[in-house]
Amino acid sequence: MRRIIPAISLLLASTACTTSGVAVAPETREPTMIAPILTTPDALDASTYAKPQEARVTHVALDLALDFDAKRVGGTAALDILAAPNASEVVLDALGLEILRVTDGKGRELGWRMGASEGEKGAPLTIDLVDAAGARTDHVEIQYRAGADAEALQWLRPEQTAGKVHPYLFSQGQAILNRSWIPTQDSPGIRQTWEARITAPKPLDVVMSGIIQGEPEDLGDGRRAFRFVMDKPVAPYLIAIAAGDIDFAPVGSRTGVWAEPATLARARAEVGDTEEMVEAAEALYGPYRWGRYDMIVLPPAFPYGGMENPVMTFLTPTFIAGDRSNNGLVAHELAHSWSGNLVTNAVWGDSWLNEGVTSYFENRIVEAVYGSKRAKQEVALDYMAILETLDEVGRDAPGTALHQPDGTESAGSAIIYNKGAAFLRTLEKETGRERFDAWLRQWFDKHAFQPATSDMIYADLKANLAGSDAEAERLKLKEWIYSPGLPDNVAKPDPAAFATVDAASAAYAKDGTRPVGWETWTSAERQRFLKNLPRKLDAAELAQLDERLGLSASGNNEELFLWLELAMTNRYQPAVPQVEKFLGHVGRTKFVRPLFQALWNQSDWGRPIAKRIYAETRETYHSVTQGAVDRLMAKE
Repeated sequence: MRRIIPAISLLLASTACTTSGVAVAPETREPTMIAPILTTPDALDASTYAKPQEARVTHVALDLALDFDAKRVGGTAALDILAAPNASEVVLDALGLEILRVTDGKGRELGWRMGASEGEKGAPLTIDLVDAAGARTDHVEIQYRAGADAEALQWLRPEQTAGKVHPYLFSQGQAILNRSWIPTQDSPGIRQTWEARITAPKPLDVVMSGIIQGEPEDLGDGRRAFRFVMDKPVAPYLIAIAAGDIDFAPVGSRTGVWAEPATLARARAEVGDTEEMVEAAEALYGPYRWGRYDMIVLPPAFPYGGMENPVMTFLTPTFIAGDRSNNGLVAHELAHSWSGNLVTNAVWGDSWLNEGVTSYFENRIVEAVYGSKRAKQEVALDYMAILETLDEVGRDAPGTALHQPDGTESAGSAIIYNKGAAFLRTLEKETGRERFDAWLRQWFDKHAFQPATSDMIYADLKANLAGSDAEAERLKLKEWIYSPGLPDNVAKPDPAAFATVDAASAAYAKDGTRPVGWETWTSAERQRFLKNLPRKLDAAELAQLDERLGLSASGNNEELFLWLELAMTNRYQPAVPQVEKFLGHVGRTKFVRPLFQALWNQSDWGRPIAKRIYAETRETYHSVTQGAVDRLMAKE
């Protein structure tokens, strides 16, 4: 199997694994960059059992074997611990892990206890830092195996891949799933450096969200070992792995893409603007600090559009449209290299610090690379999604605030992503782009490789952008972050962005007039048109719509999804086979759950169809997608 190792990757890591496969001993490694632990009440993470103020993990060294037959990962996790002088134990997060043995750095046994499990949170794994003889350690080594049903991992059979010959594995750790395959303190506020040695059967390749260390080592037993290093402290949910029949294609001097051979050429063509995007991002908010920016296009079972794993963004193949019209996704995951990976929400109730800031940054990259027209249209689509959510859940619903205290459930991505971006866009309009950009850049610089909270960004905005209490009040900073709904100073999208499209939508709704220039419209324009169509259409109207616009033949999955959702909402039987094919091939939650929802809402007609399709497709979906659809189908 062809494998190209980017030459620069050999120069970037400050630590490495030994050729014996054993992690480098802590006393011989380069000093680890240690991120601070926030101690304010708003930074306490209820999703972890860890007590980082007493004892926290600073570095993780994995030595693991991938067993595709048993669908299990197993080996050793060696953890460096920074503990208070009086701390006698460290508490980790574990979800379904089988612990075999725990020792210190010299092989001496350490006591350990697995507590009671609490659903997705898993169980506390408590390890003594003092052995039976009274010797204290700051290094623990855990021999373990992940469960066969580890929720972060999806093992694909060969027939579920493009090549149909070799199996495939990928992980998805956000938000708290990595505890199902790595015993560590699984909280975004407890950043850790890490290294890994992974063995896999030939001819499979392995990639991770760390810098690869040279060529794979042939072990002579039908397996190879791959080594990776991440010498920057990252939130543990960002440790990611993929393994399969994959090849690499360079895009630029520090960018490239991995994919299955059958997908690689299309993937490479689709992400051809990535190097330009990196340069645009750097011009906006400072240097890219991770060395390389590579991507991997995964099989369609991947549950998200993209995942911002450092140095190795994971992407769904459903974004490939042949014309780079969905490359806002790439811009978004790239922007996470500053907002989310560089500065990370300390608790999940502040997810807007990752996703809202990133969504704003994404749009600025799109503007720089693809022009203001496309950027304005995408802003208008996002604003439309905010209004739809507010209309659905109510403008006073607690879940529509950006900051979500424990016990409050967010109203969804239109709030975390779109309202968060609208907040920054409003600040940019009110203060001027130059002043705003200087503020955002200093925010990234000041908190690089550190966790943050809503209270912290609020204080920073008051001090470094507003400059006074009166200006902070005028900008409505506190209302934007902590109150539900949408403040009245929101920067609304340019009404001209979709003027032509909206007129075409109105004309079609009135008398079925075919939109002029549909073939040359941008994807954003087509999506806007489809979203503006009447929600109630009969079979003849739907047939005519499909015939005139060729919707069922669309190569853009965003547009195809909108058509299929509309068809199922109106019980359009001719589209059922295509929906069945789509749901049998695509595992992206963004598409899968709404299509099942559209069927489920048509109770006597749609629910039997939904149950039949789900019975056939459920095992092909990642646990994230399964959970979303399971919860839907539990509602009668």
